[in-house]
This record gives sequence, structure tokens and C-alpha cells, in this order.
Amino acid sequence: MKLPKELREKGDLSTTATKGKHCSIKGCGDIAVRSLSENSWKSYVEKADLKYYDNKQHKIYLCKIHYKEANKYRKSQEKLYQKKGFLENSTTVAKGKRWD
Repeated sequence: MKLPKELREKGDLSTTATKGKHCSIKGCGDIAVRSLSENSWKSYVEKADLKYYDNKQHKIYLCKIHYKEANKYRKSQEKLYQKKGFLENSTTVAKGKRWD
């Protein structure tokens, strides 16, 4: 049975730190705080000018500093392609009577 977060020690909360995973970025040896899917994060990491080592599990392990850089780029890209409201961009007229 798991203990609540308040009762667990801080070291128990981060699973990657206890496993001893290191940052996947070339030239960085810090302990990873995030493990991200290579399929979804590969483009963001590469566009943030970070070069990483490939691994068999298709995961990218990032330390706090490199995660911040990649996430900053991801957020900027999401703002560009953010969906607008449903009714704001609708130009079609509904079928039936039109109430003017």
C-alpha cells in the first residue's frame, strides 16, 4: 500500500532520480527529473538546439535545466497553433430559419 504524498520522503517522489538515470543531452551528466516519450518530444528537443543520445526504450531523459528549455519551445509552438473558440470562427449559417 502506498503512503500519501505528505508522508513520503522527497526522494521517494521522483522515480527517475532513485533509478540513477542521467540526462540524455550530450555533454550533460546531471540526474534526470523527467523521462519523456521520444515520439512526441523529439522535435521540441531538437528545435531547442539540444542534441541527445538515443536509447532502446525510446525515451528522452532530461535534467531540470534542459527540460525547461525544451518545454519553453513547446509552449511557444502550442501558442502559434492554439485552437480558437467554436463560435468565434464559424462562418456557416445553420439550417432552418434564420433569426435576424
